[in-house]
Amino acid sequence: MSAERAETAETAETDVLVLGGAGVDTIVYVPELPLPYADSYMVPRVETRAGQTGNFVALGLHALGLRTHHLDMIGDDDAGDLVRALCAERGVAFTEVHQSGGTKRAVNLVGPDGRRLSLYDNSRSLPEDRLPEATVRELAAVSRHAHVSITHPCGYALPVLRATGVTVSTDLHNWDGEQEYHETFAHQADLVFLSTTALADPERTMRRVVERGRAQVVVATAGAEGSYLLVEDRLTHVPAVAPPTPVVDSNGAGDAYAAGFLFGWLAGEPPLRCAQYGAIAGAFACTVPATASDSIGRDELLARAAELETA
Repeated sequence: MSAERAETAETAETDVLVLGGAGVDTIVYVPELPLPYADSYMVPRVETRAGQTGNFVALGLHALGLRTHHLDMIGDDDAGDLVRALCAERGVAFTEVHQSGGTKRAVNLVGPDGRRLSLYDNSRSLPEDRLPEATVRELAAVSRHAHVSITHPCGYALPVLRATGVTVSTDLHNWDGEQEYHETFAHQADLVFLSTTALADPERTMRRVVERGRAQVVVATAGAEGSYLLVEDRLTHVPAVAPPTPVVDSNGAGDAYAAGFLFGWLAGEPPLRCAQYGAIAGAFACTVPATASDSIGRDELLARAAELETA
């Protein structure tokens, strides 16, 4: 750990400030994906619960023992109550800003093999939505790191974060490497996560992120194929980790990976070790049903990492 990072760790009240990504999903287990047209289907379970990308990252970090604070916009509605209840139940500090359009919602269709299709309701967010600069500045000033979701209020918060000197990470999810919207986040983060799902040439996209922005580390996750780590102009493939129990759901696997990686990164571990932590956390998440919000704990992650190192 660098002297600068060690000093920040000693004085900070929060290890990671998570911005954005609070919302509610309705989970529907379907017999197959893609789902053929039919007038109706009998499904085993439909459940609505809090847990979108920001929620899952915050819960994953908290489970790993990191002091976590979540900041986002939610509505005065039943969905917002679910978010508030989840944070209170798990002990994650949450600062909410009123969102007049209501709490973010999505429907996730989950197939028997754990694959997911998400349908996002884009009517909840309004163009004028913003996270108050004073609140962002105040929380960032006492944080070691900020992890930023790619919702548009968080894009406006990035310059404020940069001004405080806090390091920043973001997850571009299934970016195609071309959409301009994502570049705001890709080029202002020190650590960038993204998925290879929509990338024709993952390495080219990763290198462009480094060339055009300030990222020191870029991580591309590729599901069962593992992940790719770009550090100091060197691309390294990191193998996937076998889940400890059968795979039931891929919901939240990428968020768990990010939490595991950040756990190692903030501890001063080398990037490859951080990626291994991410792979372990992501594999664990695949064994948890989407209707639950369980995350791997610190002791289990370190024990699994030790086993893999010995093997």
